[in-house]
Amino acid sequence: MTGTAPTPERPVARIGRMDADESAEWLECLDDVALRHGDDQVRKLLETLRNRASSRGIRPASPLGTPYVNTIPVQQQPEYPGDGAIERRIRSLVRWNAMAMVVRANREHQGIGGHISTYASAATLLEVGFNHFFHARTEDHPGDFVYFQGHASPGIYARAFLEGRLDHDALKRFRREATEGPGLSSYPHPWLMPGFWQFPTVSMGLGPIMAVYQARFLRYLKHRGIVDTSRSRVWVLIGDGEMDEPESVAPLSLAAREKLGNLTFIVSCNLQRLDGPVRGNGKIIQELEALFRGAGWNVIKVIWGSDWDALLAADDQGRLVERMNETVDGQYQKYTVETGAYIRDHFFGKSPELQALVEDLSDKQLERLNRGGHDPNKVYAAYRAAVDCQDVPTVVLAKTIKGYGLGEGEGRNITHQQKKLDEQALLSFRTRFDVPLNDDQVAEAPFFRPEEGSAELSYLRDRRQALGGFIPARVEQAPTLKIPTLESFGSLLSGSGERTASTTMSFGRMLSMLLKNEDVGRRIVPIIPDEARTFGLETLFARYGIYAPGGQQYEPVDAEKHIHYREASDGQVLEEGITEAGAMSSFIAAGTAYSCLATPMIPFYLFYSMFGFQRVGDLIWAAADARAKGFLLGCTAGRTTLNGEGLQHQDGHSQLVATTVPTLQAYDPAYAYEVAVIVQDGLRRMYQDGETRLYYLTLYNESYEMPAMPEGAAQGVLEGMYLLNSVDAGDDQPPLRPQLFGSGTILQEVLRAQQLLAEQYGISSDVWSVTSYGRLRREARAAQRHNRLTANGKPQRSYLEAALEGRRGPFVAATDYLSLVPDQIAPWVPGRYVTLGTEGFGRSDTQAGLREHFEVNAGHVTFAALSALAAEEQFDGRRLQQARKELGIDPEKIDPAIA
Repeated sequence: MTGTAPTPERPVARIGRMDADESAEWLECLDDVALRHGDDQVRKLLETLRNRASSRGIRPASPLGTPYVNTIPVQQQPEYPGDGAIERRIRSLVRWNAMAMVVRANREHQGIGGHISTYASAATLLEVGFNHFFHARTEDHPGDFVYFQGHASPGIYARAFLEGRLDHDALKRFRREATEGPGLSSYPHPWLMPGFWQFPTVSMGLGPIMAVYQARFLRYLKHRGIVDTSRSRVWVLIGDGEMDEPESVAPLSLAAREKLGNLTFIVSCNLQRLDGPVRGNGKIIQELEALFRGAGWNVIKVIWGSDWDALLAADDQGRLVERMNETVDGQYQKYTVETGAYIRDHFFGKSPELQALVEDLSDKQLERLNRGGHDPNKVYAAYRAAVDCQDVPTVVLAKTIKGYGLGEGEGRNITHQQKKLDEQALLSFRTRFDVPLNDDQVAEAPFFRPEEGSAELSYLRDRRQALGGFIPARVEQAPTLKIPTLESFGSLLSGSGERTASTTMSFGRMLSMLLKNEDVGRRIVPIIPDEARTFGLETLFARYGIYAPGGQQYEPVDAEKHIHYREASDGQVLEEGITEAGAMSSFIAAGTAYSCLATPMIPFYLFYSMFGFQRVGDLIWAAADARAKGFLLGCTAGRTTLNGEGLQHQDGHSQLVATTVPTLQAYDPAYAYEVAVIVQDGLRRMYQDGETRLYYLTLYNESYEMPAMPEGAAQGVLEGMYLLNSVDAGDDQPPLRPQLFGSGTILQEVLRAQQLLAEQYGISSDVWSVTSYGRLRREARAAQRHNRLTANGKPQRSYLEAALEGRRGPFVAATDYLSLVPDQIAPWVPGRYVTLGTEGFGRSDTQAGLREHFEVNAGHVTFAALSALAAEEQFDGRRLQQARKELGIDPEKIDPAIA
């Protein structure tokens, strides 16, 4: 292979102490190797030199950084394929309408917010993509996936306005979604605009990590033969400040390791965060270059626009590149707002050679030396190179100006918060971008769209037609699946007999049945973050394989065993390693495939319950916003069932946090049949009936006998509670009858308490299995609201109220979670209500020890019932004191909430 002919590269200064001739000789040798042997040989040569230096104890200079200039030399730029003049007019109109939308909204509604400066920075980056790269989904193309920078949403709406997808009234309703009919959401929110946005991205860092795992999931679908996604590309538009988020950085090595050449990051490096410089005393582009190169990415820097090409070509001493390298970002930001005279004195005034470079340029020309991210030719060259790079992911680091074109706000620290422009600023904006409005019109900041048939609208629509249609766009309809009947899980419904099982084990059996099902088996996506053996799911490895795009290139240490660790390019299991955030991102990719690809997939994400909502609550919220579907399984759940792991591993709050997600149905099942009923109903609702919802089930590792499902219990399981067991202790009973509520494994303690009440104290009681306090509350609250708002209508009665009708209590609820979980239904409980929960930090001990510590064992449930009866004067107070001793209740024990 031969390399490309040497091009006249930017001159460099002498190499160290070597004279110019010797320096040139070294460079000529390098050029000669490239010409005769190719680029790969140059890489091998440089690697050999680095190794030789290392063997001599010489620490090589960092191979991760390159000079502060464009990666693609001007000689290698492809010809721009579009009409630059028309595209500039379109870009200017989008800029104007985006600005006008925010300015008008804040004129009419003080403080409603919105952001102008982010889109002003990224307009060129976006428009080059819209006109030449971002492909929509069609019948023969699965489409590109574009993760738009959340704060740039006004620009996306403004473009949709020119396309004819949004009208004047829609733009007037920017950030007005609750009181004036359907409006435009502040940021990309699929829940609020289900036909428009695909991905919620404004929570910093979530867009990048979701996009990386989306790109990997596209390869997963292709390798498994489900969808040919080979033509799809994932584009991520983000700001340099967002790269400080750990979620932005965490997935970079995965992308390189799995050679995700279908992934491109575009980082708008405007050098500013919300409050000030990203790296005032450093250089964020250089830092990001090292970060991405170190992770194995292809890095393309787009720093300087075409105005700089002649200056760089004339820099025969390398002084300009040297000055570019040494200037820090805070100073570059200063140059943005200063005059040409200041730039001449402070940037070029460093040496006579630099002064000579610009002696023929006016101060006004110096002010207008453009940055690469605002130059369509430079941006197109970078995107073209990114698309052509198929073996690794690419990042384009594009230098821009925050608030580009916004007059006094341009490049200043306050620009992110800028919501308004005065009349003079509007006039300047109009003039700078040649918006066809007269002075009188400008003051009103009107929306402007050219007449139908204009060159601008025709060009814009033709370009989108060539790329398959408009984006962003979301498909709401998806094919339905044939879901197995509840009866097909008969072994889970009939009980375990004398054998014991945990709910985690029971779910594992159900998952195995689903994977074997001919209708949905291939659609199942098991997602596990390196805890499959903890959950008893390692049998999935050998049978279904762990997805690895390159297959298994080694012999596993357990190869001789029936259950061995098997990786395969068509593996079905996503074994994510120790990354809950990454696993959740895979869940979102799978859970939204029905809308993004019209291909319903069924994700089951199993995780340590403590590290679910606590770790990735923001991503779970994003999944709901994205209208994802699927099942979240919090395994080894509860605060007392994982007895040896201690404070950091014991979950006592996820059932409470789960209630905060509107589309999430949270269940805490105790028995195998409850798990089967909930999962089967969820599959039917989401994938057969088309409902948009998520499910969260807490699963436990404690084993006990699993009973058969009682007659007629299925509906109660789904509604949130049902009567499980009644014990009559004799004829001489108080008029009040304790009603005992239990969930998950604590239901076993409640059942034991029922026996204690009957056998030791002669008191009858009823035990209810409460599978979902959250569902009971939502439904009761909805009925309450209906009755409040429709006073003359027929009153509604909730399931909870109907189930407890005629039962006076007292009521005692025990849970392995905070008592706030059962407290949710207190307003609708028709009697004295006592809740027992696991308040405080977890700790290590036996299950019995932990339940005594947290006061949720059978003794405490029994005593709570007796105390409630005594408070109602239905149990002798002196007998209560004796019962306290009999049940081992220590009134002096420290409150576990503060222990």
